[in-house]
Amino acid sequence: MAQLKMKEIRDMTPVLREDKLREVRDELMHERGIGAMGGAPASPGKIKALRKNIARLLTVQREVTLASLNNDKKKAPSSRKSTSEKGGAKGSDATKKKETITAPAKKKKEAKQ
Repeated sequence: MAQLKMKEIRDMTPVLREDKLREVRDELMHERGIGAMGGAPASPGKIKALRKNIARLLTVQREVTLASLNNDKKKAPSSRKSTSEKGGAKGSDATKKKETITAPAKKKKEAKQ
């Protein structure tokens, strides 16, 4: 299996992406099974590549999910008040930086007498 590129994954339909994820997971399970039985894998780096492909597919799925959720939130009016409406700590003493008291620096030991 060749390495999947993010652009290729983003261009896939959600159904095709699901199918590809299932296929890559099955292939990874097969490669791990070969290794568990004591056989040497045909390509030692194949398991790592498969794991990366799975991560890429899941990342794009998550991006699509979050994008759709963010679009839904933008359409709905927000019921949260801003900090200025709440009368929060803006401009009060609570937000001012407090001075820190530092101990005087220790004197170095004088040279041997």
